[in-house]
Formats: sequence, C-alpha cells, structure tokens
Amino acid sequence: MSDADDDAFIAVTDLTKTFRVRRRSGLLRRTTSEVRAVDGISFTLRRGEMTGFIGPNGAGKSTTVKMLTGILTPSGGRLRVAGVDPWKERTRLVRRIGVVFGQRTTLWWDLPLRDSFGLVRRMYRIPRDRFEENLARCVELLELDGLLDVPVRQLSLGQRMRGDITAALLHDPDVLYLDEPTIGLDVISKARVRRFLARLNAERGTTVLLTTHDLSDIEQLCERVVVIDHGRLMYDGALSGLHEVGQGERTLVVDLERELPPVEGITGARTVRTEGPRQWLAFPASASAAPLVSQLVAAYPVVDLSLREPDIEDVIARMYEGSEGRSPSTDSGRPGVQPQR
Repeated sequence: MSDADDDAFIAVTDLTKTFRVRRRSGLLRRTTSEVRAVDGISFTLRRGEMTGFIGPNGAGKSTTVKMLTGILTPSGGRLRVAGVDPWKERTRLVRRIGVVFGQRTTLWWDLPLRDSFGLVRRMYRIPRDRFEENLARCVELLELDGLLDVPVRQLSLGQRMRGDITAALLHDPDVLYLDEPTIGLDVISKARVRRFLARLNAERGTTVLLTTHDLSDIEQLCERVVVIDHGRLMYDGALSGLHEVGQGERTLVVDLERELPPVEGITGARTVRTEGPRQWLAFPASASAAPLVSQLVAAYPVVDLSLREPDIEDVIARMYEGSEGRSPSTDSGRPGVQPQR
C-alpha cells in the first residue's frame, strides 16, 4: 500500500466484488453470468472523519459497507479498517466497529429494550461501569428514558432506530457504519438522530460512514461525500465541490420596488421566474454572486436580495445523467484517491 494508505484509518484500494447470478433462459436451461457490484473503487477515511457515502439504488453502497464490516469477502483489491483486514480478522474487527442497517434491527423483538442492551453487554464483554456510563449517555441524548422497559415490537420506527444506534455504540466503537439510519423517520426523530451523531463525532472522534438516500442528512452532518454509481467511483471530495461537478445552479431571489418585466442584461445570469415584484435569477454554482448583485443594484430598483443554494438531489441527478462516458471526478488533493481506470 502507499504511504497515504498507511496513514489512513480506513483504506480502500481497487476494491471489487463480483457475484455469480443464475438466470432462467428457457424451460429447462439456466445461464450463469457475473455481476460486478463494486468495480475497483478507492478512497481513504481519516480517524474522526464523518463522510457521506451516496449513490442510487444498486450503486454498490451496501455491498461496500458489508465488505468494510467483514460480512462479504472482496473479489479483488485491498481493504484495511483500523489496521485490520475485515474478512480475515472479523472477530478482532467487530470490537472496533458499530453497524446500523436502517431496514434491519439488531435488537431482540420480544424483549424489552433494556434486556436487549444487556445481551449486547454480554456479547461484547463490556465492563459494567463502562456499559452503564455509555447507556446513560445514549438514553439522555437520544431521549430513550421511559422506553427501556418497552418490548422492541411495541416501539415506533423512530424509537427502534434510536435503540439500534444505542446498541451499536455501547462498546465504544472507533468506526460507526450507518446504512439508511433515518429511513422512514418523521422530522422530529430525524433531527434528534442528527443532533446525536454530530455530538458523537465532535466529542468522541468516532469515524462515521453514512449511507443514505436522505440528502439532508449529508448536508447537515458531512463536509465530505463519496459518490458511486454502477459500482464505480464518481466523486470524492468536499460537499461544496459536488455542485460544480453536477453543474448545479444557485438562485438569486430579487425583490424590486415594483413589478417590472423580467430582468435582462445581467452577465452570467438568466431570469427563470417572476411573481409580481419578485424575480428569480439562476447562475452557475461555481460563480460568485457579487458581480451579479452589483449589476442588479446599478440597473434596477432593488429592495431586497437572498441567495439560495442548489438542491443537492438535482445536482446528483445531473451527475448520474452525464456519467456515461465521463471520467469520475475526484479530489486530487485527498490522499489515496485516484481516478478509476
């Protein structure tokens, strides 16, 4: 491995995973084909980093997470997590990681939440003092007080998810993998989980890899994103840079003194909507708004201005649409990240 890989807390190098799939091709015949779910991706994570791992359905996100946790064995490439080969030393690794799969629970369905946590303590052989301290902290921050004696089957989805996150953290893992942790949650439950994760990362330096379709999770928690599609790396870098790659547009909302025809003659911008004295001007996300504002104020009776950032969902959609035949985009300054071949 390279020096950058040696310094990384998690290092993924040319990772691939191929599945053999059998399909019916006639009344009595079946054919076997290979499906490459992960196709030579490389990235690194520093200790304490919180990173969004995103892509459409079938992109290879969950397959990658399962290889990171040792559940699946890679077909090729190299992988190290906290100095451990996940599929070779899974027993050793399991004490260093916590995993939450949003659509599957690790809790015991018929037991009260408290008893599920007690079983986790025995499985990981957590010292009682450490267990009690961690449990009390999670109960307070995730607002589980009053739910500990309720059977898991009687909990709401949001309550159960908070229970799953607690169970994953009782043994103080160095790495937390979250696969769709807010799926199906209401707005209040999502906000509670996000606050907790932000505090966990800030106070304990837990490395977090967050896989989600709810892009507001990424926007509120992560400064860096890794985007994959069809098993290949599409982008690895700052969340802000994703807008440039996806050719996103920012919007300048302008309130004029009175209703006027659509604003024109502003270099680098176009009017996309008007509603009375209010007009919406779109311009490239990579451009500065300052020159546009100067031109507007000089040419029009402006009362108020506001700036709206592009919708990240639209940005990623544009990236997927233009992915065929285009080289993946990476942050060349990030160690261990190389363009895919």
